[in-house]
Amino acid sequence: MPLPREETLTGLQDELARFEELLRSLDDAAWRSTSRCDGWTAGDVAAHVVGSMADVVAGRFDGLGTPEVTEREVHERRDRSPAEIADELRQVTKLLSDLAGAFDDAAWDAPAPGGLAMTTGEGVEALWYDAYLHNLDIRAAAGMPEVRGPGLRASVSHVASTLDRQGWGAATIALDGVQEFAVAGGGRRITGDPLRFVLAATGRADPRPLGLDETVNIYR
Repeated sequence: MPLPREETLTGLQDELARFEELLRSLDDAAWRSTSRCDGWTAGDVAAHVVGSMADVVAGRFDGLGTPEVTEREVHERRDRSPAEIADELRQVTKLLSDLAGAFDDAAWDAPAPGGLAMTTGEGVEALWYDAYLHNLDIRAAAGMPEVRGPGLRASVSHVASTLDRQGWGAATIALDGVQEFAVAGGGRRITGDPLRFVLAATGRADPRPLGLDETVNIYR
């Protein structure tokens, strides 16, 4: 189950505002720096995030999140400046805010559009997670410090839901300062720092310090 509807909708909008602020702070060197997303610069990462949000508000759900679609999102924006990408994000965030007003509990719990194997609520939480995680990717590329905040809890929730759908195994994710999330009904307790867990579960950090192995990587 995703986090509560109002929390998730507000959290996504706030995360996108932080993402816009980050983009406007980047100089040319940071924009062109190599990211930990294979083959992408920090600017490419930004283009993917904004492109994904633009696809959602335009109703382009087919293949969302696949390599082909993410590459198209990046390619369409590759010649744009940080300010131009940030301006597009501001427009898209306003459209997302307008769409959010149409969500009631029934719509939130209904299957996500585009044949995605999740509810609409889980899909919105996935957008929040994606913006938060890629904020970290850009910061890492630009040599900026990591950030935590509400997006970290949303990311743990998304990872837990994804592991559950993937049949990873029974576990209780009980990380520092974050509510517990049950995978496959709960089981062995996974403890430790939530940021390190999210990075390990997305192939960005070594899972062994958390007592885990590479199977925790949701992108494996």
